[in-house]
Amino acid sequence: MTAQALVDTARRLVASGKGLLAMDESNGTCNKRFAALDIAQTEEARRDWRELIITTPGLADNISGAILYDETIRQTRKDGTPFVKLLSDAGIVIGIKVDTGAKDLAGRPGEKITEGLDGLRERLKEYAGMGARFAKWRAVITLGDDLPSRGCIEANAQALARYAALCQEAGLVPMVEPEVLMAGRHTLEQCKEVTQETLHSVFNHLYIQDVMLGGMILKPNMVLPGLSCPKQESVDEVAAATVQSLLKIVPAAVAGIAFLSGGQSPELASARLNAMNVLAKSPDAHLPWPLVFSFARAIQQPALDFWHGEAGKVERAQHALEYRAACNRAALNGSYAAAADRPRLKAIVR
Repeated sequence: MTAQALVDTARRLVASGKGLLAMDESNGTCNKRFAALDIAQTEEARRDWRELIITTPGLADNISGAILYDETIRQTRKDGTPFVKLLSDAGIVIGIKVDTGAKDLAGRPGEKITEGLDGLRERLKEYAGMGARFAKWRAVITLGDDLPSRGCIEANAQALARYAALCQEAGLVPMVEPEVLMAGRHTLEQCKEVTQETLHSVFNHLYIQDVMLGGMILKPNMVLPGLSCPKQESVDEVAAATVQSLLKIVPAAVAGIAFLSGGQSPELASARLNAMNVLAKSPDAHLPWPLVFSFARAIQQPALDFWHGEAGKVERAQHALEYRAACNRAALNGSYAAAADRPRLKAIVR
């Protein structure tokens, strides 16, 4: 893929008035969510769930790209049609998670380093041959007493940059995901400081590795107070802190910003995204990149709750999935109505 093709793919993903669906949960994570709802933790159940998502009517109306897991990109519908073909035929760009997970960082208690660089060049070539056009790598930064350390931030930023360079070499658009985790008692201001420090390090290493910014997508956390923090700022305050941080650090050349939901409730993730896009439309904003979504649980969870692994509830669950995707597309133009959200969802899937 040429440099221009990388730019075109990145723009297609973020500048279409749609967002991305992250369905790249590892088998272990997927099984944990199934276990919480007494759904069988088997490959067949995972396949059924992913088929439910991919065959949701109207999915492409709101979703520009879908991030898959290694197991998922190899799976098929019950009639034998590959999932990759179903998505491609619908006009949804195929993405793939390529990191192998966060492991304990040596000498840094409580901190993680994401692994997966070994053999990545060969895996990227294989995924490109299977139809993938972009990839994702997630780094996690824990915020707490004396955390994060500079060593943790730098190690993860370097890994993200090396991954991104390998992606572009293979013709895949890299989605770069440095996530400052929500867990903890940290304040909004502390999250803002660490998010900015992390993004500064990431872009420094992207520059060192000569990554083309116009052919990549940033997938950051929103700037949020910790889940256990006594003070929880308003939706508008979160939006302002997030946009300010991005404007301060993220170069204008980046193709776009696709937020992770990070464990927020579906309604709150949509409301905060909506507030950011309202702010982006203000005359004084002048944001150089589109702000879209790359949500997993914030789109999937209501559908999973309705499905419960039962074949007779597939259609109902698909209505819930399509509705949540539509809510987030509405948030991209500032028209999401938070107050009417949950009652409307109940009416749709009744």
